[in-house]
Amino acid sequence: MTTLMIEAGPVAPAARVTRTGGVPLAPAGTPWPRCTSCDGPMQFLAQVVLADLGYGTTDHAVLALFACQNDPGMCDDWEPDSGGNQALLFPADALQPLPRPADGADEALLLGSVRAVGLVRVDAPDYGRAREEWAAAHGRPATSVLGQLGGRPAWLQGDETPSCASCAAPMPLIVQLEEGPDHSTAMNFGGSGSAYAFACAPCGHAKFLWQC
Repeated sequence: MTTLMIEAGPVAPAARVTRTGGVPLAPAGTPWPRCTSCDGPMQFLAQVVLADLGYGTTDHAVLALFACQNDPGMCDDWEPDSGGNQALLFPADALQPLPRPADGADEALLLGSVRAVGLVRVDAPDYGRAREEWAAAHGRPATSVLGQLGGRPAWLQGDETPSCASCAAPMPLIVQLEEGPDHSTAMNFGGSGSAYAFACAPCGHAKFLWQC
């Protein structure tokens, strides 16, 4: 069984739901993540409510994903440990919109649209098959599928599953993301790439990377 994330129309930019785009929610005083290569503020991509997976803890309940888009392709934002992206775990309580840094242009900080995510379970052996079957059954393009929640990564290249820095166990996949249906507001994963976010919620560690 595969849980697909389906593009479900607009949603409020600060909604406390699993979504792509909008503004990040974080505890008061959280600094906006910055790229360690160029020192510019990163673009906010998506948030995932871990309860949608039946996963997470009180202290680590929301996963927020960022990647550097100040000079696309120059800050190794596809690498999990390059400093060109961030995957951050936040508690569910006391979340509020993160103030935008003064030195970041909107197009480098935020996606051009906010997409609600509908979750659909498809009885298929893997993500690729589930995506194709759902699109065919509903007469919608495969690009309406924003990714999968949990499950097994559908790697475009080799397996890059990270291990937790604290307990050393392989991290479970939280979400696999596609770039999105609208090229003018798509996430940048190298052109038709896929991104993968992993987390060890009990230890509070998360990693993010993409392949194309």
